[in-house]
Amino acid sequence: MSKDLLKLQEHSPKVLLRNDPPQVTDKTFFIDASNQSLTTIPLEILALKELEEVHLENNQIEAIPQDIQHLKNVRILYLNKNKLRNLCVELGTLSNLEGLDLSYNSLLSSSLPVISCLRSLRELRLYQTDLEEIPILICKSLHHLELLGLTGNHLVSLPKEIVNQIKLREIYLKKNQFKEFPQELCVLYNLEIIDLDENKLNAIPEEIGNLTGLQKFYVAYNNLTFLPESLCQCRKISVLDLSHNLLHSVPHSFSELTGMTEVGLSGNRLDKVPRLICRWTSLHLLYLCDTGLWALRRSFRRLVNLRFLDLSQNHLDHLPKLICSLKNLEILAMDDNKIGQSLKELYVENNHLEFLPASLGTMPNLEVLDCRHNLLKQLPDAICQAQDLKELLLEDNLLTHLPENLDYLVNLKVLTLMDNPMEDPPKEVCAQGTEAIWEHLKENRRKKIMVTKIQAWWRGTMVRKGLGKYEELIKARKKGKTSPKDKKGKKAEKGKPGKGNKK
Repeated sequence: MSKDLLKLQEHSPKVLLRNDPPQVTDKTFFIDASNQSLTTIPLEILALKELEEVHLENNQIEAIPQDIQHLKNVRILYLNKNKLRNLCVELGTLSNLEGLDLSYNSLLSSSLPVISCLRSLRELRLYQTDLEEIPILICKSLHHLELLGLTGNHLVSLPKEIVNQIKLREIYLKKNQFKEFPQELCVLYNLEIIDLDENKLNAIPEEIGNLTGLQKFYVAYNNLTFLPESLCQCRKISVLDLSHNLLHSVPHSFSELTGMTEVGLSGNRLDKVPRLICRWTSLHLLYLCDTGLWALRRSFRRLVNLRFLDLSQNHLDHLPKLICSLKNLEILAMDDNKIGQSLKELYVENNHLEFLPASLGTMPNLEVLDCRHNLLKQLPDAICQAQDLKELLLEDNLLTHLPENLDYLVNLKVLTLMDNPMEDPPKEVCAQGTEAIWEHLKENRRKKIMVTKIQAWWRGTMVRKGLGKYEELIKARKKGKTSPKDKKGKKAEKGKPGKGNKK
């Protein structure tokens, strides 16, 4: 290990030192050597026998040395994002190890059984390690695992011995090749989180109801056509992601899952909002993107705790009024619907809007836009494309400027700008009415065009005379041109070439 890394150990705020009595040498219990481009684990780290937590992730380490056995007290070891292929036998001697991360290494399956010797292990992460199967010995020997991360591998099943993991609370199996739901999970009664996103599941077994402690269940991007009624027995579920499956409905019995805070149903062919969703009054986040919705139920107003609502990519042709009753709503996604095609009047006055979406310019039939009493600081240039706009009410905002082409709205009859700190056009012009504002904008454009022409002429003249910008003169020289300034320079001394002349 270099001297720089030793200095890091002594002085970096990431390295925690525990203060012992003055007569005893300070001991290092934590070290972070991640992102150091290391190709091996430095001997200086392996000599710190009191280490309890070691971070070596995101390096170029190709092998774990035998001297790893000296770290008898280590509890946490992160070696993810390296270039490991094999695991040495000595790794299995770390009897106090509780957390091991070997993710993003292309590990050989033949070296994995050594992990089974780590009997104290509680968290094992093997994300994207090219696994095709889990060694049975690991499932038989590790009885204290609480978290098992296997995302991004090539697993098609779990070994039956996985049932020995009775303390398992979280299992991550996202982006694998499961066609059937692993039945073995249904007897692991302490499971709280199951992630099976992006697999090839066709069904979830009725036995899922045995997992009464389940809190978060992710099965998005699969091929599910129905859901088991027994899932309603998992009364502690708060997060359920069913997005991008082949569902047409949700079982009515799910209404008993009253603790729901986050639900994903995007990408399913629902056509209408399931009635039971409106009974999940504790919902904070609801994803209904691309579900074929034409309208919302009246009972939707019950979702008073909703903070995020995604209704994008549906068939809604108007903004549902009941949205206004969702007092805690912070983010509403309505893009790619059919609202702009028929909307004629839009009233958003007396809110706290700081900006308007550029999509207003794509509403061909919009005639009235009421944005009074908000916090708008500017208008989108795209609003100039709303050619049918007749009334634009903007009083009591924070506007200082108008879009330079706003006068293109030839049908606009009413424009109110009172109680705005207007600078361009100035307040006195705004007070004279729409025609005066239009004339001011046109005059601004004329001046801008004239200034541009003068600047272009001036630059051209200056460059021709060799008095232009340095960058422009350099460009001219590269093209083989000589500026007048150089031509007026001193004559070259006899026997010496002048600037720009060949010998």
